[in-house]
Order: sequence, then C-alpha cells, then structure tokens
Amino acid sequence: MLLDSFEPIHGVLLCDGEDIDPSLYEEESSALPPEELEEIRRLHSSDTAIDKEKDTIELRLAKLCQERNIPYLGICRGSQVLNVACGGTLFQDIEKEVSKNCPEGQRVKHIDYDNYDGHRLVVKVVENTPLNHWFKDSLEEGKMEISVNSYHHQGIKRLAQRFVPMAFAHDGLIEGFYDPDSYNPEEGKFIMGLQFHPERMRWSDSDQFDYPGCPSAYQEFVKAVIAYQKKVNITTSVPKHQKLDQEILEKKRKSIIRSFSIARNIYTTGREMAPWKESELEAGAEFLESNTAMSLQQENRLKQMGATVRNAGSYIERLKLNGEKEKLARSVMGKMSVEQLSDMMSFYHMMGQICSEVLERKLNGIVNDLAS
Repeated sequence: MLLDSFEPIHGVLLCDGEDIDPSLYEEESSALPPEELEEIRRLHSSDTAIDKEKDTIELRLAKLCQERNIPYLGICRGSQVLNVACGGTLFQDIEKEVSKNCPEGQRVKHIDYDNYDGHRLVVKVVENTPLNHWFKDSLEEGKMEISVNSYHHQGIKRLAQRFVPMAFAHDGLIEGFYDPDSYNPEEGKFIMGLQFHPERMRWSDSDQFDYPGCPSAYQEFVKAVIAYQKKVNITTSVPKHQKLDQEILEKKRKSIIRSFSIARNIYTTGREMAPWKESELEAGAEFLESNTAMSLQQENRLKQMGATVRNAGSYIERLKLNGEKEKLARSVMGKMSVEQLSDMMSFYHMMGQICSEVLERKLNGIVNDLAS
C-alpha cells in the first residue's frame, strides 16, 4: 500500500538510516561471536536498532527501480539497500571484519563520532566511471584520489553482479558503484550507490564544496529523473483504450490479408479446403461488404479472387461449375509440346508472382487507409 501511495515514481533518492537486518542478505548466522556483536551494538547504538518495516519498504522500492529502470541514487545506507536488493551482501562491522585483517598501514577509520562531519578518508577513483568524470579536474595525475566524508560502520562485502565499483578505500572497501548498463542521464537512466555524502563535503563553517564535482551526482541524477518523467509521460499520453483499439485494428488487418491469401490460393489451385478453415474467409468477405472506398475495378479484381465469398463451401460449388472449362483447357494443353507448356508455365508463374505482390501492396494500402 505504501509503494502504491508513492506513485507516480520518476526517481528515488534513498539516504540514511539504521543497519539493514542481516537476515536479509546472510543465509547463515553471523560469523562474529556474540560478545563482539554486543560490543558493536554498544559502540553504534543509534545504527544497530533494526527497523524491519523500513527495510521491507526500501528494499521493495529499490527492486521496483530495477524492474522499471527508474533513476535511483543511494547515499550511505541507500547504497547498501541497493546492493542487498540486487543480491549483494554487507560486512556487519568494518572494524571487526576488515580492519583487523589489514596491515597497520592500510587500516582505515570509516566513522569518527568525535569529528563527525569533518572526518575524511582517501579513496581511489576508478578510471572511466561517472565519478572519474565528475572529479577529473580535482584528481592529481597518476594518483586518482580524493578525500570523502565517511559515517558508516558497515560496508559492501560482496558487490551485486550487475554493478561496477567506482571508488575504493585503502583497505579495499568499495565506496561507490553503479550499473553501467543503466547509466545514461540524458535517456533517463541512472542507478548508482555512493557510501559517502557529496552534499556534505564542504569547508568548515562554509557552503563551499571540497571539490567542484561534489554537486555532479545530484545534478546528473535530476537530469535522469526529468528525462525519465518525459519518457513516462509520452508512453502514458496515449489512452489505454486507444492502445487497445490499435492492437485490435492490427489484428483485424492481418486476418483480412490472410483471408484474401486463402481465397487466392483456392482460386489458383482449385483445391478444397478443410471445413474448419472456412471461417477464415469471412474476414475478407465482411471487409469487402462494408468497404465503400474501393473503386468498381478494385472490387471486380477482388471478386475474381473469390475474396467476396461468404464461405468456402459456396465458392467451391462455383469452382465445380467451371469444371467443363477446365476439362477443355486440359485437353488443349495436352496437345501442346513440352516447349510450349514450359514457356506457358514460366510466363504464368512470373505473372502470378507479380500479381500477388502488387495485389498485396494494394490490399495493405486499403486496410491501412481504413484504419487511419
């Protein structure tokens, strides 16, 4: 019900919140011992209070964005929700699961409660990613590094398969990722997760950003949202009943063309057709009876094909009346030489092909004119 209340959705910006319930991404219970889990709850009491309702709503919202290609920007917890929604997993605590396994020189502090907004950590930006493009003027040649803020004790453990990393901390933790197949803001495509907050990367006591590229994530996200909204408006501007009418007309057009094709085959081959197929001739007959736009010449041509016949049975009776003419033709052809018969057959085969192509084009034109 909550998801329905959000409609229409043209973009989703998902940010802060508590830790995601581990049962949503870990098949087994945590590898951390109970005493360490208790220590984590004590150190990060504001984050470890699980909100299952929030998890359920946000995960379903993230999955909805994947299904519809709705632009999505996940910041901090929002990036973790995106990863879990797509099949990825998280470290329940970076210090316990990552830092303690790193050499002293590679350990990174991902949260500092004493210097909350002022804390920064260095990340290495991956080349040829949106993050690289946004911060290219601030990257030192050969270094590809920027300093970002950090407020999290959890992080990406296994990145979902569809995503590509954009930045790594020195301890190897992924600090940003995106879906390259769903990234083209001009076309309304944008699915991305950032573990840091670019909007809060500002000089102390100032609105000045740390880097000129800080607003870019939001600017490109908004660009994608506007483009997506325009696409949705275009597709929904045609009323549903009109779409259905167009589908019905197209189906009718195909059935009429098939009806004429069957009639032509009966006329040219003289073969009887299965009784259960007789109804397929009715579409052509009804079309001709209701159509007043054709010239007399066009109508006569179609009559010669048998397209006006109401059912195959009556048309076959007409074919039988012409039996004597057929016998006479066979008798005459029986006296012709092989060369004469071969020439005649080639000629009529060529004429039949030409007639079939021209007639089908004309019939298509008539039906399309009626539909429009």
